[in-house]
Amino acid sequence: MHKKFAAALVASLFMSPALITPAHALFDFKLGGGQEAGQPSGSAGPDGAQGEAKELEKCDKPYGTLAVAEAQDAVISHLLQYGLPSPTGVIRMMVQQSNCFVLVERGRAMNNILQERQLAESGQLRAGSNMGKGQMVTADYVLTPDAVFSSKDSGGVGAALGGFGVFGAVAGVVAGGLKFKSAQTSMILADARSSLQIAAAQGNAEKTDWGIGGLAVGAGGAGAVGAYTNTPEGKMIAASYLDNWNNIVRSIRNNPQLARQDINLKQESGKVVKAGAAFEAGDVVSGKIGGLKMYSQPSKTAKVVASLARDEEVIFTGEEKNGFMAVQGNGGEGWVEKILIRK
Repeated sequence: MHKKFAAALVASLFMSPALITPAHALFDFKLGGGQEAGQPSGSAGPDGAQGEAKELEKCDKPYGTLAVAEAQDAVISHLLQYGLPSPTGVIRMMVQQSNCFVLVERGRAMNNILQERQLAESGQLRAGSNMGKGQMVTADYVLTPDAVFSSKDSGGVGAALGGFGVFGAVAGVVAGGLKFKSAQTSMILADARSSLQIAAAQGNAEKTDWGIGGLAVGAGGAGAVGAYTNTPEGKMIAASYLDNWNNIVRSIRNNPQLARQDINLKQESGKVVKAGAAFEAGDVVSGKIGGLKMYSQPSKTAKVVASLARDEEVIFTGEEKNGFMAVQGNGGEGWVEKILIRK
């Protein structure tokens, strides 16, 4: 009978009008040793950020592209104890809202991206789908997040209801006064090309006592338990990452020499990138056919200066124009059609 009573108690707590309270009225966060904290929220896209936390540090323009590494298994395992998913999504949103980097996908969706290319290579996609090599943008930097938690076990009714899974955890917050002392996070920013560590910073959010005596049931209600915006643990960890990212931004914002690619996300979002092999200056390339013509200018109407045998190797000098590549070989320098060249 005690289990039925406990379940009824949890249900009555969720339905109580007194608990339908704005989250900000219940949770008070301190960032970085005492600042009033906002929460990561809103959105980010080609048209900019909306609804971001007022405490979020920003940049005038992006320094380049950034890939966010997935959190370590140990961190994710600990988060799952509180019904929280990987923090990567929250971090990515903060990064994009800050306008300091343009994000590239290197997380879970990467498997699907590669799958599309495998389908294209196997001939399964429609003709003209334009899916293939040489289209992805390089990640200039990699951000690696980590987290450490300091907490105490809940007692009283919360501990007694522990066998109820997620609902037991909720009851621990509601009735048992869950103690979650602090969340410390760290981030490392590394150059993807040189592997040099560019910046490292820590973040912190504290709350000495989570004995709030009630639960906020706002947008999403009880079904949203476990989200970073609906639980005290989630809010604390998100606040710590916000403080952490702000410290990274402050350490790099006044260093223009860190700028790599000049990418405008709004322009890129509507840009069609043709598939094809990606060539770099100095690559050794060869013709796909015999008798490949080398022109004096990037045009078929220009003078023919040489003819390449099939598989004859030449050096790509780095210039491209009008679908032609500038190359240099034993027969001299000139321009050849890119579609007729391979590595």
